[in-house]
Amino acid sequence: MSEPLVRAVNVSKSFGHVEVLKGIDLEVDAGEVVCLLGPSGSGKTTFLRCINHLERIDGGRIWVDGDLIGLAERGGRLHRLPDKQIAEQRRDIGMVFQRFNLFPHMTALENVVEAPVKVRGEKRAAAEQRALALLERVGLGDRTGNYPSQLSGGQQQRVAIARALAMQPKLMLFDEPTSALDPELVGEVLAVMRELAADGTTMIVVTHEVAFAREVADQVVFMDAGVVVERGRPDDVLGNPKHERTRTFLARMRTGEQTTSAPPAAG
Repeated sequence: MSEPLVRAVNVSKSFGHVEVLKGIDLEVDAGEVVCLLGPSGSGKTTFLRCINHLERIDGGRIWVDGDLIGLAERGGRLHRLPDKQIAEQRRDIGMVFQRFNLFPHMTALENVVEAPVKVRGEKRAAAEQRALALLERVGLGDRTGNYPSQLSGGQQQRVAIARALAMQPKLMLFDEPTSALDPELVGEVLAVMRELAADGTTMIVVTHEVAFAREVADQVVFMDAGVVVERGRPDDVLGNPKHERTRTFLARMRTGEQTTSAPPAAG
């Protein structure tokens, strides 16, 4: 058995006196898609940010591809890595945020090229060639010269996905990538993510898109109040949840989906 690509053990995190993560354990194999579900404030986004050390954990450990993230163990004690080494670890972990965070003064192509050239030191010609292929892959081959202000929210998010992929990461993290989009634009982003999953990209996705999780995830993790309440295959967690908190959450999500998809009342 090979080691999991991601392994989190007893991860804890507090902000002031508020304990946000209370001993999270998770393993993700290479090529696996894991969807994190749960109500707002359950710790999903914080945990995602801990994986690439955007948030510093207070306890536990996280490994990505065998590397202890953000820390080094010497003499039985943990020491924080220098910022340069943390940045090097982060290069191999792509992240797509709720808000697209594109550089507004750069075109779609320039946004995708920037990190490989500036961070990895790639030749611009090679980086541009791969960026063009990635933008084509996410359906934006005809928008390479457009600035973010000239793109829809869904198009901007697809540029953000291409930008993360341009660094050729071992792992992709998605933090509610469709939550800032108008409903009619959600599908185009999820379609790109489905294709990435089909291609074997290792992904951890914080999402409220239950149908996407059911279709694409290898493992669904339901979090609430900083703990993992339930985990397993989508058919088990979403189709036959064991815990009342999971059942209540899914019932509310179904009610919300029915409300948003219902036709307007005649007036």
